[in-house]
Amino acid sequence: MNEINELLKYSESEKVEFKKSTAQLEKGLKAVCGFLNHRGGSVYFGIHGGKVVGQEVSDSTLRSISQKIRQKIKPEMSPEIKVLDTGGMKFIEVEVKEGKNKLYYLDGIAYKRVGTENVVIPPDELERIILEKKGVHFDSEICEEASLNDIDMNFVREFFVLRYEKYAEKEVVGSHINLLGALGCIKEDMPTNAGIILFGKTPQDFFRNAYIALARYGGKEIGIERMDYKEFKGNLFRQIDECDRYIKGHITMMGRLLPYQVERQDIPEYPWFSIRELVVNAAAHRDYMVTGSKVIIKMFDDRIEYYNPGGLLPGITPDNIVSKQHSRNEIIADVLSRVRYIEGVGEGWDKIIKEHKQHPLKPLQPKITTDDYTTEVKIFSTKEKFESEKKVMEQVKLSEKQLKVLMYLQNTGAITRTECEKLLNVPARTANRELTRLIDYALIQKKSIGRKTYYTLSRQKWQEKMARNQKQ
Repeated sequence: MNEINELLKYSESEKVEFKKSTAQLEKGLKAVCGFLNHRGGSVYFGIHGGKVVGQEVSDSTLRSISQKIRQKIKPEMSPEIKVLDTGGMKFIEVEVKEGKNKLYYLDGIAYKRVGTENVVIPPDELERIILEKKGVHFDSEICEEASLNDIDMNFVREFFVLRYEKYAEKEVVGSHINLLGALGCIKEDMPTNAGIILFGKTPQDFFRNAYIALARYGGKEIGIERMDYKEFKGNLFRQIDECDRYIKGHITMMGRLLPYQVERQDIPEYPWFSIRELVVNAAAHRDYMVTGSKVIIKMFDDRIEYYNPGGLLPGITPDNIVSKQHSRNEIIADVLSRVRYIEGVGEGWDKIIKEHKQHPLKPLQPKITTDDYTTEVKIFSTKEKFESEKKVMEQVKLSEKQLKVLMYLQNTGAITRTECEKLLNVPARTANRELTRLIDYALIQKKSIGRKTYYTLSRQKWQEKMARNQKQ
């Protein structure tokens, strides 16, 4: 009874569908097929409007459901059918586990569960699932409509081969065609899909949406004015380089001179490596078989959002993405890694996380969300933190004497009161006052060894003070 009451608290979902009675069996079969091709679920007959309305149950009813499922859904499967009872009213649960023999078809049509709907799986997704089942990757397949004339051999010779030799630390022996063949970009004297995407003269002639679209907004929401829109096309190397340059050319480079530092520090609004790595990830790991979508990047005042077609691969989640690595496009990823466009052995996400932790202004960690169709990564600006820090800095009015003490500490690491008196050529009372003010500013800290008292720089206390002010 408790399980039934718990069930009725919720409406239909990705794993639950309600039907008033078995008179709606045909519609219920779509859900069964959708669950098989997705992550499993249950269809209930005898529930409507969030209430148990009851369902006539007999041996022939249960037999009819089982027979219809076996007859109309292929490959054949046998669900678990249970009769449940609440308050004297019976209803039927058809429990379906995720299919192990995908794809499943209802009357020749493959459905999958999307939210509360059972939608027809589009042809490009069907093809991808079939290829995956055969252990074949999209990028390794021959691009049927292309020829070797569609490969930009000038680009291969003048850009790729030079970088390849540099990082391989050896000269390419043999023809460039042979090199591309060894890399999986040419097969049977024809370009593969990877070959066209990486080295094609105009890859978009064959893969219409194989490009990066970028929109830049003048605020924090999509509803405000769009300041710019760019499409980065051509081969994948050019897309990555041009998009990376554009983003870095339109973010803020902030400069600060902290009281305890000699040199001015230039700080990018976003972690520098992460900007490019996320462009590369979106372009290299997208699902190219989703032909109706492209890589999309949105720049706002407080964040950058990266969207690429295709969810995370099975077994990879936003939580384990650092420790588990797998590429949807193995040839593309391999070629990019050989010329250092992709970090080797899945190190890219490790570096992104590390860079965020080491960024002077401590930005929020990237946020990853995903579904069956899209993976989205957000990185967050540090401009507001910088402005907050700047306000604190403006409140710190250092005298020439205090600056002199800080410069001395940067060179020596420590200072006593007596040394401060000599440095500033002042009496003990004045030296004490200057040192106390620097302690109040959280720029230095007082330490003791036995009877000896001395002062050192206090970067940690200064950073803690900045953090407190940013929270206020």
